[in-house]
Amino acid sequence: MSQQAFSALQAFLLKSSGLSLDKEKKYLVEARLTPVIEQAGLSDLGELVIMIETDKALAKKVIEAMTVNETFFFRDRQPFEGFRSAILPELVKIRARQRKLRIWSAACSTGQEPYSLAMIIDEEARTMAGWTVDIIATDIAESVLKKAKDGVYTHFEAQRGLPAQHLVRYFAKRKDNWVINQNIRARVDFRQQNLMSDFSQLGQFDVIFCRNVLIYFAPDQKRDVLNRMAQRLAPDGFLVLGAAESVIGYSSEFKPHSDNRVILTRRAATSNHEAARGGASLEQARAAK
Repeated sequence: MSQQAFSALQAFLLKSSGLSLDKEKKYLVEARLTPVIEQAGLSDLGELVIMIETDKALAKKVIEAMTVNETFFFRDRQPFEGFRSAILPELVKIRARQRKLRIWSAACSTGQEPYSLAMIIDEEARTMAGWTVDIIATDIAESVLKKAKDGVYTHFEAQRGLPAQHLVRYFAKRKDNWVINQNIRARVDFRQQNLMSDFSQLGQFDVIFCRNVLIYFAPDQKRDVLNRMAQRLAPDGFLVLGAAESVIGYSSEFKPHSDNRVILTRRAATSNHEAARGGASLEQARAAK
């Protein structure tokens, strides 16, 4: 591929999806875009970057091909343990009057992250009786959203990261695949959303999971997305990032949670969270019932 074509692709991906593609990733471009080039009947990357300027359908295929979709159930554990043991107890206390939570799983890929959150909410159903919990899950790629909505996973996908008891409780075997049950599917609302576009229409959230996506963004795009997410997050809400991600140098809106390093809170929310920590935990509330 020519340097000119590669540079044009870099500029296109940065503007359209926030993806920062460095020169060492030429091998990745060849591996992921060669099938797209062949299917479109084009000769090389040079022709492709010319076509995507006017062909929106082809441009979408390029973005989807270059998007990283690595995910699995309860990935990295720590964020989900923090959600159960730190985030939920505080929000149960803070939102006791409203009894409603809104959670956003941004860049959700094929759905394992939001479904993992839905399983935790289901397990806490007795403690959270009468609560309304909305889980909005978004991704830029419609192809992965279709798979997420279907809730059908191969044996490898289902057993990867998923405790055996969850597989038995929340899935049904269908030939060689596993299908997540309707109760869990119904808890998640999947929508197409490019993080580089305006997402204010999604509303305000108590918790935002945005894990292992900003690491691929250029600095300016990281700042932009984080600052806009701060506007969508309740003043006493929580932001959960990936283990290799940080807001340092990109946003002054957040600070680390004292109990879990991948959980962040809004800087203005200290008093509410400290008051919540003085209240009953989910475990204490459960024991009292």
